[in-house]
Amino acid sequence: MKRPIAELVGTGSYAPVRVVSNTELSQVLDTSDQWIWDRTGIRERRVARPDESNACMAKAAAERALQASGMTPLDLDTIVVATCTPDRLLPSQACDLQALLGATNAAAFDVAAACTGFMYGLNVAEGLVAAEQARTVLVVASEKLTTIMDWTDRTTAVLFGDGAGAAIVRPSTTGRGILSTYMKSDGTLADLLHRPGGGAAHPPDEQMLKDRSHLIRMAGREVFKAAVLTMADACDTALERAGLSAGDIDLLIPHQANIRIIEATAKHAGLPMDKVFVNVDRYGNTSAASVAIALDEAVRTGRLTRGMKVMFVAFGAGFTWASMVLQW
Repeated sequence: MKRPIAELVGTGSYAPVRVVSNTELSQVLDTSDQWIWDRTGIRERRVARPDESNACMAKAAAERALQASGMTPLDLDTIVVATCTPDRLLPSQACDLQALLGATNAAAFDVAAACTGFMYGLNVAEGLVAAEQARTVLVVASEKLTTIMDWTDRTTAVLFGDGAGAAIVRPSTTGRGILSTYMKSDGTLADLLHRPGGGAAHPPDEQMLKDRSHLIRMAGREVFKAAVLTMADACDTALERAGLSAGDIDLLIPHQANIRIIEATAKHAGLPMDKVFVNVDRYGNTSAASVAIALDEAVRTGRLTRGMKVMFVAFGAGFTWASMVLQW
């Protein structure tokens, strides 16, 4: 087992106040609480107000992570924001967050890996620390997915929610920290989960709004199959690189997309569900923010404590997937 180069020294998260239940959705969609629950394991999700921006949620999560780590915005060397729902396309969400925080000493940029974004961001942060390019890196994952959902499509509208999570990455001085990482992607499968319009290839126009091509489209069955296979691959590789077995893992924090995917991932990894952190029932799929929110909740509720070995695993549009093993 390698000696960690970097560790996470503080976490934070934020979820909008408004809760939208399955019952509420069933009043506007051809669905029911039982139908959604049976297929996804979701009971409710959080929906941001129109004036509650991605940057505002990111700022709230970041401030809580800074407080937990004993750091201030001026201590930050780098800000990495993972999101697929930025407030605007130019400049980056990270630069807007930097301005809100007053982190005047930091470089700031975004990573785009959809639901795997927080994991990719942590990998970048570890690399910056290892290369001695930074000592204090803020990694934030913030999503306002309800703004890119087709509320007439019950196959996707019931899945997603809004929120943000954050972590501070620093050089490891305790012998604890990141033990292994793994990232991979397959762009040939991109059209199974994507937004066809709104970019430079298909700029916003009247036709885009008419055919709703700026909203999420998903081939659910194919995405499910790919998620199960790739998250299994990610678990295996992270454990192998860390020189550990499933029995060494105290807690698995997977991407909170669907309870069936979570259960299949745990089964493949050889972990009982009582070692798996699940909050998809209360938040739905918050994309890049998913693992970050779950991590902070696990820390705050005492599910994850010092010395425990924890594994993160995620899968997202791209397709992208990633995993990480840490000693907390």
